[in-house]
Amino acid sequence: MRSVLLILAVWVLTAIGCTNPFAPALSDQPPDAPMIGDQRTVEGVFQNFRYAYLFRDTLVYGRLLDRQFSFVYRNFDRGIDVTWGRDEDMLATHSLFTAAQQLDLVWNGVIDAYGDSLQQTISRGFNLTITFSPTYVERAQGRVNLRIERPTPSDVWKIVRWRDESNYF
Repeated sequence: MRSVLLILAVWVLTAIGCTNPFAPALSDQPPDAPMIGDQRTVEGVFQNFRYAYLFRDTLVYGRLLDRQFSFVYRNFDRGIDVTWGRDEDMLATHSLFTAAQQLDLVWNGVIDAYGDSLQQTISRGFNLTITFSPTYVERAQGRVNLRIERPTPSDVWKIVRWRDESNYF
């Protein structure tokens, strides 16, 4: 009986003193911290976009982009539109996520939206704060024009084209 109590006591002390890494405690994040959204909704796309930037998560960001994705912006100095594909965008975004200490993306109201259950074009304003160091902070505000598509209404939306309509490049 004494050995059973000793074993039980050792087990209880071990259980109390250990943390199971496969069953972590509840998050310390505030309840208003962004969560992964349902990408089968248009708002879920924007929610995941914001989440990817806030947490500098290239996996979440990459899941937003269609294989045929293209990014377009206006180079005002040269007077031309510049376009790159998914691979270049993933590399550029990874570089941004690595270089920044903190990113804060806030989506403003939708300016224009049209389409159907398989294709949508949405124009929306944003504010982006990029903190590279405590003394080097960049702020940008602008507008994106996104075309998102999906094969069926039960599939997730993917960004096919992102046209940046900001003027800070």
